[in-house]
Amino acid sequence: MSTINESAPSLGTVVAPKATEVEAHGVEPIPDAERTAGPLDLFRLIFGGANTFATVVLGSFPIIFGLSFWQGAAATVLGVVVGALVLAPMSIFGPRNGTNNAVSSSAHLGVHGRVVGSFLSLLTAFAFFSISVWSSGDALVGAAHRAVHLPSNDGTLAVAYGIFAVLVLTVCIYGFRFMLLVNKVAVIAATLLFVLGAFAFFGPFDSSYGGVYGDGADAATKAMYWPSFFGAALIVMSNPVSFGAFLGDWSRYIPQDTPKRRLMAAAFLAQIATLVPFFFGLVTATVIALKAPDFISSGDYVGGLLAVSPGWYFLPVCLIALIGGMSTGTTALYGTGLDFSSVFPRFNRVQATLFIGVIAIAFIFIGRFAFNVVQSISTFSVLIISCTAPWMVVMMIGWVVRRGWYDSDSLQVFNRRQRGGRYWFAHGWNWRGLLGWLVPAALAICFVNLPGQFVGPLALSNGIDLSIPIGIGLAAVLYPVLLRVFPEPRDAFGPAGPRFVPAGPASGNQIVSEG
Repeated sequence: MSTINESAPSLGTVVAPKATEVEAHGVEPIPDAERTAGPLDLFRLIFGGANTFATVVLGSFPIIFGLSFWQGAAATVLGVVVGALVLAPMSIFGPRNGTNNAVSSSAHLGVHGRVVGSFLSLLTAFAFFSISVWSSGDALVGAAHRAVHLPSNDGTLAVAYGIFAVLVLTVCIYGFRFMLLVNKVAVIAATLLFVLGAFAFFGPFDSSYGGVYGDGADAATKAMYWPSFFGAALIVMSNPVSFGAFLGDWSRYIPQDTPKRRLMAAAFLAQIATLVPFFFGLVTATVIALKAPDFISSGDYVGGLLAVSPGWYFLPVCLIALIGGMSTGTTALYGTGLDFSSVFPRFNRVQATLFIGVIAIAFIFIGRFAFNVVQSISTFSVLIISCTAPWMVVMMIGWVVRRGWYDSDSLQVFNRRQRGGRYWFAHGWNWRGLLGWLVPAALAICFVNLPGQFVGPLALSNGIDLSIPIGIGLAAVLYPVLLRVFPEPRDAFGPAGPRFVPAGPASGNQIVSEG
């Protein structure tokens, strides 16, 4: 168990708060004496949050899209590796500033512009919290129905959703330490259950499964191969990218002088480790395609998994659903409650978490039973990630041009209801960063290509989805151009000045109280 980081300041014996103590901190900088987490803890939180049944469901998409096992394996590895590379740099903001990434974005989007990060994290949390509860609840009830003949109806599903939601909300209220404890258990337990699944499906699995794009396919079918391959890879990639807005929520408890390479390695390797649940989904979807293909054609992976699982594996499926639902839900909901308390200071962290949690739970029940938006939420998730990826690029480029230097007091201006400071720019908005995010995000949405769900006005006719690559690529070009053509004030940078871009005259904005 890693509770004291060797790089922490020498302040005598530092004792981390107990997991059962309710976390008191909001988005204000974490005191050095309480930064007792380390890169290994960050690894556990990221991997624990993704080592879940929701990730397993994403892992089944290559087979649902018609790819062969080996084609699906290539798409999965490509999506995970590229997504992990994009995500890794987002781990360095928390230790540097002691706060979450949305607050850190004040330096690049402005004191008021930081609400973009808060809004993106809110939407991401609702989407992935819902996916987690729905997929885990369906799997739990379905497995219990097969194992002990528990009725499978709206009533039992509602009970399962409610149990998951309340457990997740309880963990989030206690805060960071309790969430870390849950994910330490989840990392080991869920991984062992997935490995156990290798024995359950070893017999019927056939790695030579050819999908629908083999030699017998007609020309029209073969023409859909590359759209299916890239579509599957982008869906897989969306999983690591979805963590971008949340890494600072956890890494802020790591000492500031922790080497950045260790932070980025923890984030990168945590996502590489998610190949375990991804390949569990890929392998089991292959078995379903061989033994019960109707489930694959209808997109019902959970039903197909239960249909092909041996009876003794129903209990592990229930445990995976329970543990996974807890892990994904807490990592998604915790940060949103934290950030909401900064946007609306009348709420402390606990009150904000309760408020957001109740709304999220209501959304889960209304969306599932009143409007049946379960399928639509996956499309919604892709749209959110298309907007989040350019925001992450702006943050990374901003770090580079500022040489990793930030003024903590100016970052907290919005949260303290003050005005001015280094990051005030134009009435609290930095239009360079905002345009560097907004234009690529809007164009990325125009290129989204999800046939039957959402097709953007600029989507390619060959079916290939270029939304995320275009969003990332355009942001990487547009934002630096804006910084060079329209230099930011000199006092927005540290003593060493900017890197690669010029600086304009100092703004001289002093921090003052709004009152």
